[in-house]
Amino acid sequence: MRNGKLKDHILCAIFTALIAIGAFIRIPVPVVPFTLQFLFTTLAGVLLGSRLGAISVIIYIALGLMGVPVFAEGGGPGYIFKPSFGYLPGFALGAWISGYFAERTPRPTFKSLLLGNALNLAVVYLCGMVYCYVISNFYLGTPIALWPLVLYCFILAVPGDAVLCVVAAVLGARLVPVVGVKRCSAGENGL
Repeated sequence: MRNGKLKDHILCAIFTALIAIGAFIRIPVPVVPFTLQFLFTTLAGVLLGSRLGAISVIIYIALGLMGVPVFAEGGGPGYIFKPSFGYLPGFALGAWISGYFAERTPRPTFKSLLLGNALNLAVVYLCGMVYCYVISNFYLGTPIALWPLVLYCFILAVPGDAVLCVVAAVLGARLVPVVGVKRCSAGENGL
């Protein structure tokens, strides 16, 4: 039992680090910055399961809000006032969703993982867009209309992350059986 907890802690730490690293792996595309954060938050859910995947992302967010510069644009509590902050809680919820689909069977299929990853993507973008709209229009005083919000926060940004959904599903279908990560059950205690 103790070795299992230690393994869980190590895996959470590894994915927290990967998510932080992913924030700084930038792929140059015009207009919208593209990083690998979404890939690593999705893989955290797929490979660790819903609970541990979400915990990895929550630890990452907590570190950033405490001032560790792990976010794409730094860190600190003031980061909550950035229009892009809403994507971060979306990553945690999305990792939980991907993990839920991954842990339903001991050997998840590409199709089930892709469905979970697509729902993850939808939740991440919904959280990010709603937060950007609210913080921009009602706090920062830099109003953004719905069409520019959809254009810059979804249409221009989503294609790369959609490809990452497929990559995470391919990797997950191959790695889940090999990694042998314990799947969570409904009555399992927290970390």
